[in-house]
Amino acid sequence: MRIWYQRPRSGRASHPIVYKSQRITVIIPCLNEEQGIEKVLSRMPDFVDQTIVVDNGSTDRTSDVARSFGAEVLREPVRGYGRTYKRGFASAIGDIIITLDGDHSYPPDAISYLIEALLHLDVDFLNASRFPVRDPAAMSFKHKFGNWILSLAMSILYFRWVRDSQSGMWVFRRDILKTMKLTSDSMAFSEEIKIEALKNSRIRFAEISIMYTSRLGENKLNPWRDGFYNLWFLLRKRFER
Repeated sequence: MRIWYQRPRSGRASHPIVYKSQRITVIIPCLNEEQGIEKVLSRMPDFVDQTIVVDNGSTDRTSDVARSFGAEVLREPVRGYGRTYKRGFASAIGDIIITLDGDHSYPPDAISYLIEALLHLDVDFLNASRFPVRDPAAMSFKHKFGNWILSLAMSILYFRWVRDSQSGMWVFRRDILKTMKLTSDSMAFSEEIKIEALKNSRIRFAEISIMYTSRLGENKLNPWRDGFYNLWFLLRKRFER
């Protein structure tokens, strides 16, 4: 059953709202995403119960824009992609958590489609794969090749084919977080949360393709540094005691 409501300025419903008996939380990490976050939040579905924007030290109007759309803004002063997600997870109230970036590269319009897929497939963690990339401007050949190397490495190390180990859009049941050991504060967090899902035989994992588009605003990814670090993290995570 789907119940529609007017989203309050606080970013939460004033009374319990459910999407097919599930409360929905969306978490968006941001660092100077004033331009993109406006586009993301303007397309946020009305059935979302809680929208959390984690500001990782923005110097622009990211937080102000997010609040103007009713999002719950949290500040995380310690820099790091993983650090922002841990901050957001700690405040999430939803039964289902959806993540996406604040740069408008991931589609907010796909949230209902992804939730339906999670429920229909009866899985606990659904990874939104950016591949095949349909927008030629969304990802350079260098980024595609790096993603292929990292995804292949994860697939070999964990004996399960993963098309997009670096995707930043996931849909999962909040209760699986308590079974995960999430240590990374950096970009490697994206692959670590998938590893933790794959390692646990009680967590049902699936992957589904989405439409990925070119980002708005400055690109903060350092492909060589982040790529080599993520590869090293994969190996360390696999063989740690």
